[in-house]
Amino acid sequence: MYKYLPQLRLPASQRVGGVLLVLLTIAGCKQNHDTPDPVLPAGEAITGIPADVAAKWGDMTLRLARNTPGNTPTFASRSFGYMGLTMYETGVYGIPDHQSLAGQVAGISSLPQPESGKTYDWVLSINAGQAFMLSQLYENTADKNKQAIDSLSMAIKASRTTAADVADRSEKFGLAVAQAIYEFSKTDGGHQGYKDTFPLDYVLPTAPGNWIPPTDGQVAIRRALHPYWGNNRRFVAANGNLPVPKPETYTKDPASNYYKLYKAVYDKNISLTQEEKEIAAWWGDDPSQTFTPPGHSYNLATIAIRTKKATLAQAVETYARTGMAIADAFMNCWKCKYTYHNERPSTFVRANVNAAWTPFWPEPPFPAFPSGHSTQGAAAATVLTDLYGANVSFVDNSHVGRARDELRNVDYKARSFTSFWQTAEESAWSRFLGGIHTQQDNDTGLAEGKKIGENVNKLGWKK
Repeated sequence: MYKYLPQLRLPASQRVGGVLLVLLTIAGCKQNHDTPDPVLPAGEAITGIPADVAAKWGDMTLRLARNTPGNTPTFASRSFGYMGLTMYETGVYGIPDHQSLAGQVAGISSLPQPESGKTYDWVLSINAGQAFMLSQLYENTADKNKQAIDSLSMAIKASRTTAADVADRSEKFGLAVAQAIYEFSKTDGGHQGYKDTFPLDYVLPTAPGNWIPPTDGQVAIRRALHPYWGNNRRFVAANGNLPVPKPETYTKDPASNYYKLYKAVYDKNISLTQEEKEIAAWWGDDPSQTFTPPGHSYNLATIAIRTKKATLAQAVETYARTGMAIADAFMNCWKCKYTYHNERPSTFVRANVNAAWTPFWPEPPFPAFPSGHSTQGAAAATVLTDLYGANVSFVDNSHVGRARDELRNVDYKARSFTSFWQTAEESAWSRFLGGIHTQQDNDTGLAEGKKIGENVNKLGWKK
């Protein structure tokens, strides 16, 4: 069950010295770019800095997602979107050939800008922005997590040898950007979404083929998770304009495509190999035990950054693209889910094939079509492929260290891939293996997620 915790205070603000100095002098420019962009001094951009600071905040964001009760996949995806956008906007002026997304992200016409002719340490700007935004998005987290945010923020500040006035200016800029984005976030429809995860006023339709909340699913409550989530504002307007795909028409005719789709789930589920069980469990990403399905994708972004030894400039863009892609993917997916209220395999199979059947993986509390794993996995894979290439070998260690699942007789072992798209396809396949999605759900999710990721890629990231 989802629980709620007390409100979070803001992290302490301190300036301290340390190891590496990275300064940048810029001239002010309007966010609509109708004046010349600032000239960046050679060698002082974050294109030459390792991505460690960004990756540490990526890890911390996942820690909060994993350890804050009440964190649903929907709410988590939204948080990753804002964390990524904030990271990019607090560091973008240190990337010579890139520009702010103000005027491109839906609803953001302008954001705070650095002072003309002043020097900034962009690492401190990024650090201040991440600390503030994470504390606000997860205001309901436990005290130990609040302390972890503060500790990381102070440790990063301690690693800098920045002059006091520059440090103060840099932190104030990062905080101003984060505050502006956070205020903007309050109007998107998902603010404090952890407070009303299963709205009492939502009435599920009861026509044949409609989803029925299970008695043996992931949560005990028999209501729908975030049925209005599809009405939230997208990060990329074009994603909100994509048409809602349609599922197969319900029928009990054994010769129909509909019947065959559901029967195929049952047939596979009663003959799973050990590896197939491991795949289903690896991508299960149960929100009560992990950093959620979108967290898995956000972690793949971190893995890509570390595998490719990305610069800080590449890292902030990676988190921004990935975060916004998976956030929009969940909104589009949920819009479709609650347009058709398509049933899960358990309902159809028990009514028409085998009344005693139990899926390998417990059913989540929302309709089936399309698969959320497939949609957001494809969106993330599409942006990561655009950033790092179609052929990248890496190891997904997202769940290494988790205790063995004795009930399902599986261990959580790292999985290797040679492309990001492979992760999307395997994530989709895992839901079929788990017995909770038809192949129609997965194929549609992959196709829609790719469109969503492509729209994120099409934003004017470069000048």
